[in-house]
Amino acid sequence: ASIASTDMGLLLQDDVFADFFNTFLNLPVFGQTPLYISGTGRWYLWPELPSHLDPSPAALLAWLEKHRLPHFCKSSLCLHLVLCQKLLGFTRSGEAAELLNWQSADQWLLERCISGSHGMRHFCAFVRGTAGEELIDFWLITERLLGLDESDGSQRDLFLSLVHRLRATHLREGSSVITLCTTIAGSLLKARHIQSISTRRDILSKMQEQALFLIQSYWLPKFFVHCKMGVEEEESCQPLLQEYQERLSGACWQEPPGLSEPLPTMHIKRSQGMPGPYCSQKAKAEIWALVKEGRDTQELKMATFQEKREKQPGPAGSTEEFCLDKDALGSIHQQSEHPANTSSANPPPFGGRGGVTFPGRLQSSAEQDLENHCKEKVLSDLFLSASLARLPSLKKPVKTLDFLPWALRGEACAGRPFREFLQRQNRPMETHLLDLWHDLEEFLPVVLDSNRENSFFLRHLMGERICKTYLEEDSTEKLPLETRTLVSLWNHLICGEFSPWIFTAQKEICKVLCSLYEEFLADDDRTFLQFMAPGMDVTMPEVPGRAAARREHFHLSQRMNQSLKLSQALHGTRSLEGVSSKLWHLLAARDLQKGGSIQAEMELLL
Repeated sequence: ASIASTDMGLLLQDDVFADFFNTFLNLPVFGQTPLYISGTGRWYLWPELPSHLDPSPAALLAWLEKHRLPHFCKSSLCLHLVLCQKLLGFTRSGEAAELLNWQSADQWLLERCISGSHGMRHFCAFVRGTAGEELIDFWLITERLLGLDESDGSQRDLFLSLVHRLRATHLREGSSVITLCTTIAGSLLKARHIQSISTRRDILSKMQEQALFLIQSYWLPKFFVHCKMGVEEEESCQPLLQEYQERLSGACWQEPPGLSEPLPTMHIKRSQGMPGPYCSQKAKAEIWALVKEGRDTQELKMATFQEKREKQPGPAGSTEEFCLDKDALGSIHQQSEHPANTSSANPPPFGGRGGVTFPGRLQSSAEQDLENHCKEKVLSDLFLSASLARLPSLKKPVKTLDFLPWALRGEACAGRPFREFLQRQNRPMETHLLDLWHDLEEFLPVVLDSNRENSFFLRHLMGERICKTYLEEDSTEKLPLETRTLVSLWNHLICGEFSPWIFTAQKEICKVLCSLYEEFLADDDRTFLQFMAPGMDVTMPEVPGRAAARREHFHLSQRMNQSLKLSQALHGTRSLEGVSSKLWHLLAARDLQKGGSIQAEMELLL
């Protein structure tokens, strides 16, 4: 609430906010996806406006405040920003200095490591599989829940969903939250029978405060020790280590420019040429053409690589040749290494982290299509490995349906702007379908990752809720999906089981929502131009673009893909990678005033 009521220009003076906001702005659900470099005060727009226009930064800030900030405040990125700010506040406090006996140099290093969306992902990866992970998840869910008004009908479903999730995970006997917050938790268990809303809220709020204190006083210092050791050992972090040691020794150190220095004048990068009509749908199609054709190239290389492995025994080849996402690579290898098997005694088709395998022999062409779709879902996460000199040619036209799943995965992390559009258009059935798509998407990582805390209870809870909300007889009549799809979903989800029919249901939903998503992008274009270029025609005649457009599209596709992966990891719809050398490379490359988390990912990739 405090973020939503703050002036946009003032918010962007905080580099940590700017980093989270940049990650949010570049999610692929939106039409206009700008990037802000706080060190120079420069905005980069995409799609660009015509070169003859001189866009006003004040108009851009007004548009962001009205059409982006409200959605950001509903997103999981915003929750992580609030937690990050609370951790940084504790780090800078006298209480922390007294309790932990650390110096200003220690505080500086910890801030460097935990600031921004990448810093929070690193922290979450560090506590993964520990009580700290459960405490953080509990804090985030409670923060969202306490911000809702359960008497408001439009918020009640989300409120009850969060309450049920808490009861199935963190408020069960034996959970880390109940164990570590024993006194307060006992009051909460008694308060279940109390009708007073304020009493229940007060108890939850106190538990949240206790959980935050444990995170700050125990897990944050452990994370600092982890970071200090990692920086000392990682070669790429040597400049960071040298600066830390200089600060620690009290050597003459000149602080970099801070808020006391004059802030750079905010401005918008002018377009270098006339890119054609302002149409984000067309621009997204061009971006997705690179993603899709690059992915097809990856699949061909994978097949060649696998053939070479079979012909030449020995150590597996280096994955650096392909620049692949590790989770995706592992999943594809699992699929290729497990031949079809007709045995009914096979375990359920759960893959490793981030992937799905299908050990049973598929019985029909429909099921074969499902397997292909699942492989496509995995392959869509691959990095593009082609050099800029050998980018794939854009020969095949791309339709909105091709990149809609990509966009919807971004929407889940972006505060659900497409859903709000459907509600404004009075489309209850389509809104219901979109909710089903997202609930299925959130069910997948829970059912596929048995290592999650209370995953057994949570997947049964989520499966039953999906069935009762969407798949019971009085509900299925409203859904324009194949009867076989609905029945197959029910048969598996009611038992909390994974089913490849989840993917075919999502595919059918996308076909229904496709034209409405195009309307959403057109509406986003209109509102943007109303602020930035009043009177400009969205559908003016197309003019040939610049020769460098394909190079920029390659960079943009990677920027959006990195933003999506990072947001999904924090949102919980993508498994967190363990602490690896990549995180240390990102720490060394990350500068919040020079593009922050997204720019660090791009530099590491390119």
